[in-house]
Amino acid sequence: MTAQSVKSNQEHLLIVEDDAGRKGITLKAASYTIGRGQNSDIQLASQFVSRHHATLLRKLGADGTPYYRIVDGDGQGKTSVNGLLINGHKKEAHDLKHGDEVVFGPQVFAIYQLRQCDVFPMASSEDPYDITLIDPAMMLEGED
Repeated sequence: MTAQSVKSNQEHLLIVEDDAGRKGITLKAASYTIGRGQNSDIQLASQFVSRHHATLLRKLGADGTPYYRIVDGDGQGKTSVNGLLINGHKKEAHDLKHGDEVVFGPQVFAIYQLRQCDVFPMASSEDPYDITLIDPAMMLEGED
């Protein structure tokens, strides 16, 4: 019998709350712009947020797994007016970890979630050890 490896799927999610309410955004792209500007990938509804408040960049860790880094401003050196408050500390850049809270302004914040699930390969139909369990209660009376 050959051993089959378990694959791990990751889903990066940003839950944003602003003046328009709460929404969840699944992160898949290599980069995102965040701000109140019309051309922002992730638009924030608040007068206290800069047009181009922050940038999200997908990076690869040493083990090859992707993660996201948030950078204040446009990522080219131009920072936002209010900056970023991450887990209660003002930072210019931060590698996001599950549960991190990013505050953009009064009552405007985001929570980063990294969801992981293991995907188990299905056994082939030719598996000699494939068995079906039958509950005795499912048997009709009189059958042997």
